[in-house]
Amino acid sequence: MTITAAPCVKDGSLIVHGRAALSCVPPNIVVTPAASLSAFLGASSTTPDSRHVFKLGILRGFRLMYLFRCKIWWMIPRMGKSGSEIQVETQLLLLEVREQSAVIDEESRDNHIYSHDENIFYILFLPVLDGQFRTSLQGNSSDELEFCIESGDPNVKTSQALEAVFINSGDNPFELMKESIKILAKHKGTFCHRDSKKMPANLDYFGWCTWDAFYTDVNPARIREGLKSLSDAGAPARFLIIDDGWQDTINEFKKEGEPLIEGTQFATRLVDIKENEKFKNSSSDSAGSGLHDFIHSIKESYGLKYVYVWHALAGYWGGVLPTSPAMLKYNPKIQYAVQSEGNVGNLRDIVVDSLEKYGVGSIDPDKIFDFYNDLHSYLASGDVDGVKVDAQNIIETLGAGFGGRVSLMQKYQRALEASIARNFKDNNLICCMSHNSDYIFNSKTSAVARASEDFMPRDPTLQTLHIASVAFNSILLGEIVVPDWDMFHSNHETAEFHGAARAIGGCGVYVSDKPGEHGFKVLEKLVLPDGSVLRARYAGRPTRDCLFTDPVMDGKSLLKIWNLNKFSGVLGVFNCQGAGVWPCQEKIQMESKPSLLLSSRVSPINVEFLEEVAGENWAGDCAVYAFNSASLSRLPRTGHVDISLGVLQCEIYTVSPIRAYDGKVEFAPLGLVDMYNSGGAIQEIGFTSDTSGCEIKIQGRGCGHFGAYSSIKPRLCTVDGKEGDFSYETKDGLLIINMPPTLLNGSLLRDIVIAF
Repeated sequence: MTITAAPCVKDGSLIVHGRAALSCVPPNIVVTPAASLSAFLGASSTTPDSRHVFKLGILRGFRLMYLFRCKIWWMIPRMGKSGSEIQVETQLLLLEVREQSAVIDEESRDNHIYSHDENIFYILFLPVLDGQFRTSLQGNSSDELEFCIESGDPNVKTSQALEAVFINSGDNPFELMKESIKILAKHKGTFCHRDSKKMPANLDYFGWCTWDAFYTDVNPARIREGLKSLSDAGAPARFLIIDDGWQDTINEFKKEGEPLIEGTQFATRLVDIKENEKFKNSSSDSAGSGLHDFIHSIKESYGLKYVYVWHALAGYWGGVLPTSPAMLKYNPKIQYAVQSEGNVGNLRDIVVDSLEKYGVGSIDPDKIFDFYNDLHSYLASGDVDGVKVDAQNIIETLGAGFGGRVSLMQKYQRALEASIARNFKDNNLICCMSHNSDYIFNSKTSAVARASEDFMPRDPTLQTLHIASVAFNSILLGEIVVPDWDMFHSNHETAEFHGAARAIGGCGVYVSDKPGEHGFKVLEKLVLPDGSVLRARYAGRPTRDCLFTDPVMDGKSLLKIWNLNKFSGVLGVFNCQGAGVWPCQEKIQMESKPSLLLSSRVSPINVEFLEEVAGENWAGDCAVYAFNSASLSRLPRTGHVDISLGVLQCEIYTVSPIRAYDGKVEFAPLGLVDMYNSGGAIQEIGFTSDTSGCEIKIQGRGCGHFGAYSSIKPRLCTVDGKEGDFSYETKDGLLIINMPPTLLNGSLLRDIVIAF
């Protein structure tokens, strides 16, 4: 049945796509149609206030997945079956709706064979910004879904919110998300879909961040040591983040000779936009002194293409020092953080708790562009290419007296993006600690944002949570920005797990290794000799059959993450069970104790939109290459292979559509099979045919072993015009061509010809 009606309330139920999504809908709920059969949900009250909680109706009978802020900075996913399970500060809710006549048993569901069932559709609830108010979802003990609107300023009040929650539906959850974000971006005008944003070029190069290597003890000598260490071992960093520790700051609350008062470290304030003494006085460095000379020197010495430096959105964790002569021009004053009920409804955060007590040196919003422009122009004049801007959500606690949290964040975000555009030519900005809708729906040009809490190298319980949370958060964030997966350690016990995830995440790839402590067996699978990486095209997200299963705590589900390259798909499978517990669920036991091995099925159908890269002459079969086992299978679109993985184990599959050429050969390129994301190496594919035979021409990147599926053995393979060594396995059609490391004119582009 084709549904042509927009969502509406009928007989007390919210009807979406012909189904009752909510029952017992209160009479004050208003439905306003939007574009493409979507709508907004709103409500009215008899009393104006700066914060309202409205009931939407009872939610039962569906599998649901939602993203909520477990603390002020970060979102995580949660799965459930009713409204009572929905946490406060929920920022996305997705329902899986099965046609009432359709029945599925648990065994079929667990075997993941129903993922593209035509009897399933999806309903999206997305709380958004409505003027000066922001919205979040939550549930109550009666299974009622509620929405909360708040301004963050006692003087900014309303008695109604008509466009508080966006609702849409569709039979493909990923198309549904993309369409919904584009509708909202056009309608609201406060943010943009990622397709319209300029992508920073550093995303395609391997990087190194100083944070986990040195923390705030970073200095020029240590940075040089780290860059040299990576370069000497064959994984040169082309992108550097100088993290926290370079700025001129002061902790007013620390008395000399006395122990640090816990919490005051987060009230440390910025004294000057220029660098601190460590970077001013690097006279022992032969390149001279000062941040500018230092950066110029390391770019020349180590082939760095991009250098970013860190700062907080408010300047530093505790803002700026109001009494500093260098800061007086920005009219700063001390403001004390005021946390909303949502901030403290899940997990409190020591940073914000400290700033409630010690305050933030807050810049006059009318001067915030001047501050950013002065800071960024100073940095840009010294060869700095961009910035990582942290602690962004602190602004939501400072909105009183400034028109509220949404208005204040909009001023800060507009000023930041304007300064980036003026001072850094390639939109070089990473936003961080910014998982609130205040930022998300005010992001007009910023194109990269951190997608999860930090990588924590010393906490074994957080490694699986990191992978799972980024994948699920990318369902929302991946339509607005490139999700940043954060740094990791290449010599860590989970290095393969993290490295594989980043290879398919469509993100930048950067480590935070200490000098001399590198895992090159992992790095060589990520980084090409010129320091570039094989980055997938989109945000890596959970496959459709994983959207409503808990990959961390249900004791039985593997996490599958899909992405696309230019001519193939890529699919990662991760066992995230048994190593950690989601925040806010510490007292809940896992449904069952994970066994040593968990199993699942891997199918080409797990890769969404594969037909878009398959091109012509594709009948539906795919070559599926498993990275770790180096095994090749030919599968129909809905066929599958079985996989079993232990805790913290993973596998990556390249899924390449098999195309027929000249009625003679069936062929599918796999790419550099020594790399995690092998298909990312394929740039172009061409074909010629004449009476003497046919040739498949491929432009690829890198060196090593180039793999392909071929139904027959080639008579000749050439690389850059020279006959190349190759092997061919008749039993599975695996063709391997050896690409020597000799590069033409220093270029990594290679011309491969396969003749039949």
